[in-house]
Amino acid sequence: MSCRSNAAEAIDSDDDLDSERSAPKPVQPHKDPLLQLVSLQKASGSWMLDEDLAAVLGKTKEEVEKAKPELVNNEVWASILALIWLHAFKMDAKEEWELLSMKAASWIKAQNAPCVSECVEAGNKLLGCSVKKEALSL
Repeated sequence: MSCRSNAAEAIDSDDDLDSERSAPKPVQPHKDPLLQLVSLQKASGSWMLDEDLAAVLGKTKEEVEKAKPELVNNEVWASILALIWLHAFKMDAKEEWELLSMKAASWIKAQNAPCVSECVEAGNKLLGCSVKKEALSL
């Protein structure tokens, strides 16, 4: 019987060692920026100007806010930036985002924003691209 208890103690000792070792932290999978952008779109078709959107765009929230034309509201600005980003960097996946782009463009038009052209120009400058306003269906 002493052999059995020693074996059980040895197993218990191994369990203690395993619990003492720190388990490696799971590596967070790199999130696809396109999927992130899609998940951030609101049901209305717009995007909010927040840290998550800025991260998808490769910018900080402060950089995005600083580049915003004065007369435009945050949601219109964020939505125009999202559309520019899609057209500039994700044309290879256009079939995947075309409908959400149309919904966003419709939402932006419905806002009667006073300076859409200025926003597209400022957005292109911020993101380092040259997407035409017409390409965005605005």
